Amino acid sequence: MAGDADSLEQRRLAALHAYQILDTPPEEAFQEIAELASWVAATPIALISLVDEDRQWFKARVGLDLPETPRAWSFCARAIANPDRPMIISDALADPAYRDNPLVSGETGIRYYAGTPLLDPDGQALGTLCVIDTTPRSLSEKQVWALGVLSRRVVAEMELRRLLGEAARANAELADQARTDPLTSLANRYALGEQLNQEIAKSSRSGRPLSLLMIDLDHFKVLNDRFGHLAGDQVLAGVASCLREACRVGDLVGRYGGEELLAILPNTDRDGAAHFAERLRRQVLDWPLAHPVTVSIGVAQWQPGFSPKDLIRSADGALYRAKRLGRDQVQLA
Repeated sequence: MAGDADSLEQRRLAALHAYQILDTPPEEAFQEIAELASWVAATPIALISLVDEDRQWFKARVGLDLPETPRAWSFCARAIANPDRPMIISDALADPAYRDNPLVSGETGIRYYAGTPLLDPDGQALGTLCVIDTTPRSLSEKQVWALGVLSRRVVAEMELRRLLGEAARANAELADQARTDPLTSLANRYALGEQLNQEIAKSSRSGRPLSLLMIDLDHFKVLNDRFGHLAGDQVLAGVASCLREACRVGDLVGRYGGEELLAILPNTDRDGAAHFAERLRRQVLDWPLAHPVTVSIGVAQWQPGFSPKDLIRSADGALYRAKRLGRDQVQLA
């Protein structure tokens, strides 16, 4: 039976952690519910308490400075053990189960407690909405009913928060996919253009150098014709991995189209870019590919007045010269 209880508790904790709400900053929607609970019950203290493995943490609190307490002290931890009904303690000091609790015998001086469990859509008790007083008292049936309504409002806010978070993550993932080439997992042409515009604007303001590499896989059509397009895709993806590993923080490498790749190198002049391009060329030669391939690279440095198209055209001209002179080499614009 202890194993069953442990399993149930693990499922409850998993449900709580799925909301990713623990240790988040205060939020107005939850604070307003706690304040309304305090008003409904006419108590000086109201809490939205979430019961973690070894603590109770307060998402919202009225009349209490503590952000959390040990679970061993928690009234709420006992309240969630019977999630089908509110837990009400009229005078904790007169109750043998609670009178030695530090929250009762200590400075907080709890006497009255009423907690309504926070149940997720699957019935897991995540914590409570509770009201607390420092004098013995009671609540009317209507007040207890109202606390139940508010506890359901807390869970509705948690669900809304979770759904909004999932939507934000899904949107971020879609945005990332829209900027990523599916074959190579590099930046796609759209992302390259966006980044190049930004880097040119930065260089225009700061005067810092900016260089561009245009990289082409040599004889790629021959490779495709001889071994098939699947083999060609694998080689292209392998070269992309090589370039991704070689690039420095701040660089951006992407697929411009077909077998052509671009590398944007901020804060790098033409000589530095040429040195880097030569290192890339040699690294591709040594990279473990099913079908070895070489690359030709054209290097261009941004000049004042250059548009992104001007810079790409300059690098492309250098790449064309590298191919015309025999391929597997670096040429400068």
